[in-house]
Amino acid sequence: MAGIFITLEGPDGSGKTTQIAYLRTLFEREGFTVVQTREPGGTPIADRIRSLILDPAHREMTARTEALLYMAARAQHTAELIRPALHRGAVVISDRYTDSTLVYQGVARGLPQEALVWLNRFATEDLVPDLTLLLDGESGNLAQRVADRGNRDRLDSEGLEFHQRVRAGFLRLAEQNPGRFRVIDGEQPVENVRWAIEKCVMEFLRKRGR
Repeated sequence: MAGIFITLEGPDGSGKTTQIAYLRTLFEREGFTVVQTREPGGTPIADRIRSLILDPAHREMTARTEALLYMAARAQHTAELIRPALHRGAVVISDRYTDSTLVYQGVARGLPQEALVWLNRFATEDLVPDLTLLLDGESGNLAQRVADRGNRDRLDSEGLEFHQRVRAGFLRLAEQNPGRFRVIDGEQPVENVRWAIEKCVMEFLRKRGR
């Protein structure tokens, strides 16, 4: 495929929503056509599934149900939006993708990693991001950010221990996939985070000869 697939990952409160807009501007400045999206969501069907997953009223949802709903949304998202955009030569930037499932439902919820890896491959037809920017931060500080912004969804409302497992899971994935992941301190001032993102992107583009 002619396009570039970039994902932003990280614990809740790490600043992904703030930085993804800058990342889009950065690629547009370099002359790329950009498609910005998110998971779960990105298409009408996936957005409907998102509302089920994140609704705080659904406290009884099991970990396996949660994981399968994420996979259903991802399958539609990948087929309807991501792959067509990449075939058109666009840069696709997604707020979360397969790594979030391995961490939230795998590490934090305790579901078997090998099953989630297989389901991710099935849902995406083996589509892997070209670059993943992981925004990191101390779990207690990020939890406070989430509390300060209010309007918490079902996953935001999990306890501190859950989010500590999430952070540890992301850092482990980054260690296991150094060629794809770049870890950025999301607790820095916003401008410092932007500078770090730009440095990672420019290095990535140079390596691709762009």
